[in-house]
Amino acid sequence: MDNWFKSKWFVRFAALAFAIVLYIFVETSVSTSQTESTFPGNNRETQTLDDVPVEIRIDDEKFVVSGVPEFITVSLEGPPNYLRPIVLQRNFDVYVDLQGLEEGEHTVEIQHNISNQLEVFIEPKTIDIYIEERASEQFPVSVDFINQDQMPDGYELGNYEVNPTEIAITSSRSIIERIGVVKVFVDVAELEESINNREVPVNVYDSQGNELDVNIVPERVEVSAEINNPSKTVSVNVPTTGEVPEGYSLLSISANVEEVEVFATSDILSTINSVSTEEIDLSEVTESGTMEVPLSLPEGVNVPEVETIEVALEVEESMTLEEMEIEVEGIEDGQALRFIQPEAETMSVTVVGNQSEVDNLTTDDIRVFINAIGIETGQHNLPVEVEMDNDSEDISISTEYDEVTIVIE
Repeated sequence: MDNWFKSKWFVRFAALAFAIVLYIFVETSVSTSQTESTFPGNNRETQTLDDVPVEIRIDDEKFVVSGVPEFITVSLEGPPNYLRPIVLQRNFDVYVDLQGLEEGEHTVEIQHNISNQLEVFIEPKTIDIYIEERASEQFPVSVDFINQDQMPDGYELGNYEVNPTEIAITSSRSIIERIGVVKVFVDVAELEESINNREVPVNVYDSQGNELDVNIVPERVEVSAEINNPSKTVSVNVPTTGEVPEGYSLLSISANVEEVEVFATSDILSTINSVSTEEIDLSEVTESGTMEVPLSLPEGVNVPEVETIEVALEVEESMTLEEMEIEVEGIEDGQALRFIQPEAETMSVTVVGNQSEVDNLTTDDIRVFINAIGIETGQHNLPVEVEMDNDSEDISISTEYDEVTIVIE
């Protein structure tokens, strides 16, 4: 034995044998580990999918199904090498098979075609569904124009068209019978231009105003509508308040335009025949001239580009000359004249005219007289006459009395 250990060949052989045994041991351990990892219970994962769509397998040209959720939750458990590709690719179906079932209520199981290498947990597993006969009918489309109160002043909705005027609705017979109204909504807030072929979605409601989930063909319709801004031509009034100050007279007041075009809705226009400026306070007017006066428009009425009206006022100053002596012409020799009315043989005279001319007048410029030529003895009523040294068309004179009463003796 001792000789064997001393032999170099024996040592080499033993080392080789030990290496072979160690290699076999390692290979066997690795192989066993890999084999065990392929069996359930070893190196498993779980994934939960919350938005898995549910397919309905039935003749959908004849039947409508209610009660099937659009999406369900599916949990998958298994080896990663099976689980991860399925989760990433979602190459599987979840469905309810309703082929062959009659109309009415049924409890059915949600099925799938996921690999049997994975454990599948579906929530909910079973559902209650209802199968009904499919029905389809034509319905007219109504239009609801919203926010008309937010259209600009003077604008209103005119004629409108819908294309197509009817749409086809498909659903279960019971849902079709619940339909109360089919309408589209068109927002006209702030609109000043007409609507041309605007596409809007169709909405379906029951008689209680609840929206119904139905199949609509077409889902959108085109709406065209006139947006009008009616107008008409009306006269312009210039109202006043108060009176011109003492010593002045208002000869005329006029606007530089007699008519304007006003814009408003048709119902408002039907009540309008004229518009006015703001009132002019005559108590502040002491001379002729022009002024810009804002228009005072009723609510809902608009006059584009016209905010003020130019108003011309013609004012005259008046002056009263007191106790003007009444002269007598034509009294014959030997006759005596006595005044009955006015007894004082004087009267006041009022002069109205251009301010510069009136201010320069004195009693010496005006003569008040009566003509007694050929008047016989007795009482007479004679007209009062007036003369002015520098006659002017811009000045008018009025006397306190139009005639006087005299007696000739």
